Amino acid sequence: MFREMRVSGITMDPFSNMPIVILKDIQEKSSVPIWIGLLEASAIATELEDVQLPRPMTHDLLKDILNTLKVEVVRIEINDLKDNTFFATLYLQMGGKKYTIDSRPSDAIAIALRTNSSIFMSEEVIEKSKTIDLKGKGIAAKNDAESEKWAEILENMSPEDFGKYKM
Repeated sequence: MFREMRVSGITMDPFSNMPIVILKDIQEKSSVPIWIGLLEASAIATELEDVQLPRPMTHDLLKDILNTLKVEVVRIEINDLKDNTFFATLYLQMGGKKYTIDSRPSDAIAIALRTNSSIFMSEEVIEKSKTIDLKGKGIAAKNDAESEKWAEILENMSPEDFGKYKM
């Protein structure tokens, strides 16, 4: 089963200085942090903040190619979490044919934002995300209680808690 998600914001991990994209389900019951790279965060942030660049960046170019070829991005799914790594799939449709494309979640999210496509995450991944090894993500949690506290902080963040992502 999948739950529809939305991008709640991007923040910086204060310990590792890595960007984190926060996805929340549309009922705002669950939040899932996904650590991403700086370039991917920039691609997401430019779309979230409606920044117009003079030349198309990679995800904008891909959107233009999809539009030119009349390919619809039906949805994206974040469908697995293994060894602290998330996996995603793009679902495309062109001329009555359906295609699935493996993707990094950050790229899938950047494309979904540009194409106004729905973002879904499996219930299993939402549950697994609660057990992400925060130490492996650069968060200096000393014990399980501290890891749980970090997870609770991320879970309860509201959009107002996020600072503007500096590009």
